[in-house]
Amino acid sequence: MSNVILLFLCLLIGMALRATGRLPENAHGVLNTFIIYVSLPALIFTHVHGVALGPGLLYAVAMPWLLFAAGALFFWAIAKTMRLSPQTTGGLMLSGGLGNTSFVGLPMIEAFYGAGGITVGILIDQLGTYLVLSTVGIAVAALYSSGNISSRDIARRIATFPPFIALLAALLLLPLEHPAWLDQIFRRLADTLVPLALVSVGYQLRLDRLNGTKLPLAMGLAFKLLLGPLILMLLYVKVMGARGDVVQITIFESAMGPQIGAAIVAIQHGLNPPLITLLVGVGITLSFLTLPMWWYVLQGV
Repeated sequence: MSNVILLFLCLLIGMALRATGRLPENAHGVLNTFIIYVSLPALIFTHVHGVALGPGLLYAVAMPWLLFAAGALFFWAIAKTMRLSPQTTGGLMLSGGLGNTSFVGLPMIEAFYGAGGITVGILIDQLGTYLVLSTVGIAVAALYSSGNISSRDIARRIATFPPFIALLAALLLLPLEHPAWLDQIFRRLADTLVPLALVSVGYQLRLDRLNGTKLPLAMGLAFKLLLGPLILMLLYVKVMGARGDVVQITIFESAMGPQIGAAIVAIQHGLNPPLITLLVGVGITLSFLTLPMWWYVLQGV
């Protein structure tokens, strides 16, 4: 419950700061830079250490990759039909194809499936969602923000993306025991992610711009909250015949609202920030209504 309250409180704080004019117009840029260079790497480095992979968890780790691929194809087709701009298309791919599998996802797993399911959620988040964001996600952001861009430049952006560097470092250091003081420092820095990111989103959230974004917004929400999880459920359950708690939790995680980290990356690359902030604010709010529905549907899996 405290996570939900914090979520809406930080969004409201961001909106209030804009309304009062206490911060400069580009204040969100400073917040976003801190998130990308400090908060996100600290979060990844903290949570990746100590994870243990097993064959039964491959469904979980693969889910964000499959969801992002399905979303990219869906939004590419929609963009062709609706003649959307590259910035809108790239923004939808990032925010509509990646779910909030940590801040919202982990508490929701605990609430609906118990504390034992959190390990599955952490694996999905760190070796799935954030790895997708740090590789193909940053490639999509670069491609749709710049248009003509070389493969070398895309590779350079991925290799120098701070969360990706943190992920590689965390994986290389898995066998080593971290000092308690170092873990505490990284956890403190990681804790800044959600408040700063939501304040940034709230600061840029402009409900007065809803008129120009209604259709792309509806498409993004429909895929993220309904169509994407349905595709995953059909693939895992009907095609592959997968069953059990891990599969239930994995599909449940796929139904989370848009990921905050992906939204920050999209905004940093100029991928239709007004649309992205609406997707995050409205999408996470609506997910509290759609997630109980998915939990009920998944009881038979």
